[in-house]
Amino acid sequence: QVQLVESGGGLVQPGGSLRLSCAASGSFSSIESMRWYRQAPGKQRELVAAIITDGDGTNYADSVKGRFTISRDNAKNTAYLQMNSLKPEGTAVYYCYARLWRSGYYTNYWGQGTQVTVSS
Repeated sequence: QVQLVESGGGLVQPGGSLRLSCAASGSFSSIESMRWYRQAPGKQRELVAAIITDGDGTNYADSVKGRFTISRDNAKNTAYLQMNSLKPEGTAVYYCYARLWRSGYYTNYWGQGTQVTVSS
């Protein structure tokens, strides 16, 4: 069994910061990549940021470039999303995704989501 557990969501004022965490646990050999997606009410889920764990490759949605930073701690199998200068349009459920090497092939996993609300 594999689990992705997210934490760090909450209510923040516009211009504020939050740090999300996503910890992968269970039986797997390695993590190929981890990503953060978000889904606002009535909208499709969108990719926010991605990081390749075997290297330093990162990728960001244009809407968050310069404000959000994705990082990882390979020893802890954990990815982080530092969100600064948050805007009200950043209100959404944020989901963690991981692509894991398990039992001889890659498998994709999702976390349960964590709510981020940006409001005054």
